[in-house]
Amino acid sequence: MSDVAVQPPQAAVALDRRRVRLVIFALLLGMLLAALDQTIVSTALPTIVGDLGGASHIAWIVTAYLLTSTVSTPLWGKLGDLYGRKSFFQASIVIFLVGSALSGISHTLEMLVAFRALQGLGAGGLMVGAQAIIGDVVSPRERGRYQGLFGAVFALATVIGPLLGGFLTQHASWRWVFYINVPVGAIALVVTAVVLPAHLRGAKKPVIDYVGTLVLSAAVTSLVLVASLGGTTYAWASVPIAILAASGVLLLLAWALIERRVREPVLPLHLFVNRVFSATSAIGFVVGFGLFGAVTFLPVFLQVAKGADPTVAGLELLPLMAGLLLTSVVSGILITRSGRYKIYPVVGSAVMTLGMYLLATVHATTSDGLMYLYMVVLGLGLGGVMQVLVIAVQNAVPYEELGVATAGATFFRSIGGSFGAAIFGAIFANLIGGRLVTALHGHRVPQGLGASVSPALLQHLPAGVHDAIASAYSSTVDTVFFVAVPIMGLAFLLTWLLPEIRLRSNVGNEAAGSPRSGARPAETAATETAGTDTAGAGAAATETAGTVEPGLGDPTPAGVSAPTR
Repeated sequence: MSDVAVQPPQAAVALDRRRVRLVIFALLLGMLLAALDQTIVSTALPTIVGDLGGASHIAWIVTAYLLTSTVSTPLWGKLGDLYGRKSFFQASIVIFLVGSALSGISHTLEMLVAFRALQGLGAGGLMVGAQAIIGDVVSPRERGRYQGLFGAVFALATVIGPLLGGFLTQHASWRWVFYINVPVGAIALVVTAVVLPAHLRGAKKPVIDYVGTLVLSAAVTSLVLVASLGGTTYAWASVPIAILAASGVLLLLAWALIERRVREPVLPLHLFVNRVFSATSAIGFVVGFGLFGAVTFLPVFLQVAKGADPTVAGLELLPLMAGLLLTSVVSGILITRSGRYKIYPVVGSAVMTLGMYLLATVHATTSDGLMYLYMVVLGLGLGGVMQVLVIAVQNAVPYEELGVATAGATFFRSIGGSFGAAIFGAIFANLIGGRLVTALHGHRVPQGLGASVSPALLQHLPAGVHDAIASAYSSTVDTVFFVAVPIMGLAFLLTWLLPEIRLRSNVGNEAAGSPRSGARPAETAATETAGTDTAGAGAAATETAGTVEPGLGDPTPAGVSAPTR
């Protein structure tokens, strides 16, 4: 694509403070919907598999949602860049609500997984749309404060989700875990229709990369199926796993070739030349892999190993979310004041690694107070990482690619979560059967008892059988957490590769260097260190509009205005 006379597909919107607050409120509602359904199902999982069966595929209830929300994010981001974000944000709400209603009427595990996939398709648009629309109305510097609010809503949803899911499961039915989305979604649809700007339209004729989207989706799906089915449904060395793995790799190669030739690639390859985008993508993938993969099994541990009912299990996740809420809000405020962000993912990922290790040492006999403390540690680390990555990548790309870059950052975090949930689910499924057999050896086991143990059934078992099952589940979940520890450690190492560019205070065409030209963002070595700025050189380099290092290509491309403060 030529860099000559390129017009931004959308124009930034200048709104008064009151309108901005209403827009943020609308976006927070959308984020609440998507985040709520990542967590509300967690405390219902044991009851769902106890009702529908299929404990060996428990992770697919989560994986299906994560997978479709992941593969759809690049397309949602690109559609928003080209056509305008409001209509697609509303469409994603409708798709999400339809998937929710259908999930609630499911009568088999296969139906539930399919409708969860539809739900995830809408959730992908909610996540990307909410975070990209901020870039239309709020400057990168101010986004620190608002992204902190998004982190707070994510934490709130994660608190309310398991609690609400447990309450509905215990006092109504697990089906209401999905029906509850309908009234919340209806409110979000009305509010977004009223307050979101409607004139964010493309300035050129859009061309959608449908082929690239389908090929990328097929590649990701094939690889996630390898992780999920390998070692459970099929042996790792079996023909189906080999075919899926080969298909995934070949499809990725085909996708890369397609993206080099299309006019509007769904995920432009030149973004990977941008060091901020590459670093945030890698960090997001690894954090998503370790976190979503492991924490999926925390409610299982609380209900089966610790004996909590679904409602109490939801309440017992509160310390984790309190830590997330605290650091998410505080880090957002501090980022807005200082204009710097790197120190937060560095420290946050280190604290996350420590928290995951501490949780891996928890057993069925561990005191509740100690377990809650370990959850707080994990939450404190998480709050310093997730939202900061979005701020960093939005600050490092041209405004015309705000949506697709935001989608890319979300994509890699979500794909990490999909792989993590699938792989850790495979680890859990491979271990739980054998450990149950070992733990129950010598006990008189009730007829029909298998790996699908619901909390209600567990309470009616003889004490010896109950303790044996709790021990087997506890040791299996501990193994999952231990596997996650080195993965979180890798995320800590990757955060040191994240370049730091001082956040600017203007809305619109805000990137100092074009990733399309091969230039990295203007910066000095001093600005790439966590929280440092030697003699002001880093700030000066960063705030010089269109500045690039010698020999790295053209400065700000034509049609992209220089950033001002």
